[in-house]
Amino acid sequence: MFLVADNGIGIDPKYNEQIFRIFRRLHTHDEYEGTGIELAIADRIIRRHGGRIWVKNELGKGSTFYFTIPIHFIK
Repeated sequence: MFLVADNGIGIDPKYNEQIFRIFRRLHTHDEYEGTGIELAIADRIIRRHGGRIWVKNELGKGSTFYFTIPIHFIK
């Protein structure tokens, strides 16, 4: 298992599944930059290789993204 953590604005846990859908933004472009495709691309790449991605977070305290890649792929 791998993880990537940040100390950003965090994400309300009720949106944990929505953030992995393409073009699903939680904020306007004026509030925060981004296209809304980054996590969807990561999700597709990881799943295509037989892995899994998920997030644990707390609004206002950052997010931690976890993902797995099967061991046969890492060799």
